This record gives sequence, structure tokens and C-alpha cells, in this order.
Amino acid sequence: MEYAVAVSSNWHPALLDNLRSRTKGKFHLIDRKGDLTVERLSEIKPRYVFFPHWSYIIRPPVHDNFECVIFHMTDVPFGRGGSPLQNLVSRGIYETKITALRCEQGLDAGPVYMKRPLSLFGTAQEIYMRAGLIIEDMIATIVHEEPVPVPQTGEVVEFPRRTREQSDISGLSDLDKVFDYIRMLDADGYPRAFLETEHLRFEFQRASRRLDGVVADVKITVRKDDAK
Repeated sequence: MEYAVAVSSNWHPALLDNLRSRTKGKFHLIDRKGDLTVERLSEIKPRYVFFPHWSYIIRPPVHDNFECVIFHMTDVPFGRGGSPLQNLVSRGIYETKITALRCEQGLDAGPVYMKRPLSLFGTAQEIYMRAGLIIEDMIATIVHEEPVPVPQTGEVVEFPRRTREQSDISGLSDLDKVFDYIRMLDADGYPRAFLETEHLRFEFQRASRRLDGVVADVKITVRKDDAK
């Protein structure tokens, strides 16, 4: 059986090899936005198109013609939308579920194949690594069992995609919040938690919570609008 896996970053590099070994299926990688086309998928003829970590909109011609499975880091319908990890942690939510759902019209609104628990403790990088292993298991299960997705139930709560400006910690007064902001943004490709003075920018990572405060690594640069 043929399958396609669309990823926009190298977040779980062993995924395809592991899935090939576990399922004996043929998995085709799509890692460029321009390659996610009906024409390309028609060549593959996939049973499923999996989207474990995809940063772009999936257009109707794709999800209308192929069974597309996306993975979202909330217990939908709670938390539909962008930046799920950061939106959860900033709200003081430290346990969630990864939901496998069918991509349809409407943001994260499709029927659900399955859900698996996920802890949100640790750095964002550590959380994404854990999520990668869970998603690998979920894909293998879907391949083996071909579950029928069921409609979502419950109150819909949508998350807005967070902006770079929201990584500014200058307005925080609680040390636990400071710790959470630093760790929830501590992953490759994410804007680090930061502070700015008139001339300098301070970016934080690798935070640890102590009884008397928060200890973190800091990178200090000249503000872009101040650099010559």
C-alpha cells in the first residue's frame, strides 16, 4: 500500500524509515509546499496523506480528492487553530491530547480518528520530540486498523496564531509565567522569549525554575533598528 507523508521541517527525521519498518507500507515524503499537488499525489495514489508537521494551508483540491490526516496538539474541538503548544502553556494547561483528524473545510474541524495523551512539561523541543514518537504510533495504528473517523463533539474553542511580539516577557510579573514563556518557545525555528532595552535585545532559552527565581541562558544582540 502507498502512503504520503507531508512535513515542512526535519522535526522527526527517522519517521519514514520507522514507519516503513513497522507497517511494510511504501511511504513517500513531501517536504516542499509546491509538491503538495493533486498531480503529484495522483502519481503516488496514497491510501492516506499524513500531515504530522505541516505549516501550510491544505487546499480543497487536495483534501477533497485524498484522505488527508492531520495531527493537532489539542483535545479538539477545544483549541482549534494556531500555535497550540504556546496557547495551551500560556493558559496554564500542561496536559493535552494529540488528535488525529481528517482534513476538511474548516480549521481543524474534521472528524477524529483517535486521540493520545501528551505532557507539556519540558522545553518546546522536548515536547515536539515526544509528540513525534506518539504521532509515529498513531500513523502506524491508522495504517493497520483504518479506523472510521467520528465527528467532533463539545464546545468549540479557537486559538489565534501567536505573533512574534507575544514572545516579549517584559509585561510578565509572575516567575512561573516567565519560566513557561521561555520553555514553550525553546525549539528550533521559534522566536525565543525576549526583552528589549533602548539599544539591546535579550533572548532566553534553556530555562530552569529555582526556588528563588528562573535561571536561563541569554543571547544579547544589538536591536535591528539600532544596528549599523
